[in-house]
Amino acid sequence: MKRVASTIQLSKENYEEYKKLHSEVWPEVLQMIKECNIQNYSIYYSNGQLFSYFEYTGTDYQKDMEKMAQDSATQKWWEICKPLQTPYETRKSEEWWMEMEELFYLK
Repeated sequence: MKRVASTIQLSKENYEEYKKLHSEVWPEVLQMIKECNIQNYSIYYSNGQLFSYFEYTGTDYQKDMEKMAQDSATQKWWEICKPLQTPYETRKSEEWWMEMEELFYLK
């Protein structure tokens, strides 16, 4: 299993809209997340920062992420969410959410 944590900025002005969107995530988007072998997915907010965590249980992370990116419902969802977010300048060029390095894990 691969644990993935990432972060992105969310202005306080966009907080309520983002929170509302995520209280009603489209069923087809949730289904695609599951089909791409993601579970225990959470998003947290504090002081203008979003933090996400999920566990990937598949065998080809890159292939599953490409599958998700090709899904039309997911693309539409991202079109709504992305304008509310501000990516970090220090992220890798291929990232929107900046993936974080795991420094500690207690099983």
